[in-house]
Amino acid sequence: MISLSHFLVLGAILFSIAMAGIFLNRKNVIILLMAIELLLLAVNMNFVAFSHYHGDTAGQVFVFFILTVAAAEAAIGLAILIVLFRNRRTINVDHLDSLKG
Repeated sequence: MISLSHFLVLGAILFSIAMAGIFLNRKNVIILLMAIELLLLAVNMNFVAFSHYHGDTAGQVFVFFILTVAAAEAAIGLAILIVLFRNRRTINVDHLDSLKG
């Protein structure tokens, strides 16, 4: 039987991997976006685990809202990434410091 602590430990591991991906790799925008998505998925898994443990569906409803926002964030982030690559010919974060509005 899988208990709540198993899900929480797995969520903490996923969250830690995502934070390490953000702090260790500050060069590639695609990897930064994937790390942010992994953060959101770790939080979603904790919401589902707590909602199942307490017998309430409110956590699962929050997950649907978070997944909707994450999908919109990924679409907008990739669109910005494509425009930046067309203009600058790089996705390196260090080279994107001189953006003009």
